[in-house]
Amino acid sequence: MKKKIVALFGSNVFGGNTDKLLNEAIRGAEEAGCSVERVDVVQANISGCRQIYHCMEKETCVIRDEAEKYFTLLKEADGIIIATPVMTYGIPGHLKSFMDRCQPFYMAKYHRKNSFITPEHAKIRKTLFICISGMNTPDVFIGPVLTAKAFCQIIDAGYVDELLQNDMDTIKDITTKPEVLKAAYEKGRTLGEAVTKAR
Repeated sequence: MKKKIVALFGSNVFGGNTDKLLNEAIRGAEEAGCSVERVDVVQANISGCRQIYHCMEKETCVIRDEAEKYFTLLKEADGIIIATPVMTYGIPGHLKSFMDRCQPFYMAKYHRKNSFITPEHAKIRKTLFICISGMNTPDVFIGPVLTAKAFCQIIDAGYVDELLQNDMDTIKDITTKPEVLKAAYEKGRTLGEAVTKAR
């Protein structure tokens, strides 16, 4: 059976630079033998977390929307790819809301001490983080990376690799940087190979 990777697309610009990098990473993971399900987060029918704390005692969220469908995808995933631009030194609102809605994972793991992910599965689950920024400043990726790492801890999918490309306001078109597209493909393939070989 093929290992499963969930690819979270955090931009609302389809066909743009983030999209192109994600597609290369997906291609690499698929060529490594994995099945990849892409989630265009901006199109997901989920609202933001309301901090009702129903999930402190229950495994589900009290808000009735499509979140449970995505929770299932994340629970079953052997690998995660997250691709997003930087927005105001963070990640875009739709992706952040998606991550915040994963509070049931947090409560299961840290509050009830009974993670949704078994220890055996957690050992093989890995995440690749792809992020681009228009700005060319030394600290522009600090916020997005910390958020991604926290999310990975919560859902038990280790943050193992990243591809960070700044100065996109100058570069404009990522296809003028074939080495970066190649890196996205290779990192996606490496992720796919790692989860495929894991037992």
